[in-house]
Amino acid sequence: MLDSMASSCGEWLKGNGPDSDIVMSSRIRLARNLADYPFIKRCTDIDRASIESTVREKLKTGKEFKDQTFINVAELDNLDRQFLVERQLISRELADAEGARAVAIDGLERMSLMVNEEDHLRIQVMKSGFDLQAAWDQINQVDDRIEEQLNYAFHKDLGYLTACPTNVGTGMRVSVLVHLPALVITKHIEKVFRTFQRINLVVRGLYGEGSQAMGDFYQVSNQITLGKSEEELIKQVGDVVPVLINYERKARDFLISGENQHNLFDQVSRAYGTLQNAQQISSEETMYLLSQVRMGVNLGLIGDLEIPTINKLFIHTQPAHLQKLRRNELDTMERNIERANYLKQHLKSDLSDDAEMN
Repeated sequence: MLDSMASSCGEWLKGNGPDSDIVMSSRIRLARNLADYPFIKRCTDIDRASIESTVREKLKTGKEFKDQTFINVAELDNLDRQFLVERQLISRELADAEGARAVAIDGLERMSLMVNEEDHLRIQVMKSGFDLQAAWDQINQVDDRIEEQLNYAFHKDLGYLTACPTNVGTGMRVSVLVHLPALVITKHIEKVFRTFQRINLVVRGLYGEGSQAMGDFYQVSNQITLGKSEEELIKQVGDVVPVLINYERKARDFLISGENQHNLFDQVSRAYGTLQNAQQISSEETMYLLSQVRMGVNLGLIGDLEIPTINKLFIHTQPAHLQKLRRNELDTMERNIERANYLKQHLKSDLSDDAEMN
């Protein structure tokens, strides 16, 4: 399955959701634990194996999960685990953990269910663009179906019990993955994020907790769930996102106006040219340059290049994806060469003839 996934893209990368020029995806994640077992850190190897087999068997009996593929993460090699991390289908924590663990994934990669991460279950739904309500509608139905099959750890006063105290209550993490190159260029990004911290929102990198920002992508999410309802948490994040979108659009308008347009045009052109002609290139530089090009396409500075293509390149040029596509393990130098070749294949090589620069 993973080999066939390597050449495709998840639904959330299609760029067809609301405000998808800035909001790449909307995600809702639920943390759940089974009442009959201790939290993961206190589980024995036998407990972990029993949780994994119990969840797998219960999912098989539900018609809602017939399109899900259940993957034994413990049996995967390092490359395949990293591939799923790059795909945003499992966390680094699940990839690096020990013992029995698994993930269930639907065919369009809109939903994944991790087993034996920090909690027994981590259910997530991702949608293209700014569409938190659709993500909530889907995950709420999925959670209800699972709860009919499994006995969740729940307290009548506290709500759902989780390994981390900040997740107790709804167990919900609401997040949006946003692309904010103009705020980075105009040096307003830190000011915006300091404002978020004052209202209990947290900002992380592309791959969530513990990751660095790459390609001007950031995950904005709620920090605490205890004492808030699901609707309140969705509203907390949902009310901020339009403000953030407005800030980024104003910064882009500033960059494309008057004298600034020449500087922006030059920056975007150089980024596009480097991606088309580099003989070797790192994943970090690729992310940075693709970020400039993505902004250029959205601002009409580059023609004959589609946003879904750029979104795909963000993922497919990551180390594990390159090696899966090549069907061979590559060292750093080989990956940098292969990445440059892959970019050339997917971007027009003749900038003057094949790309319309306004």
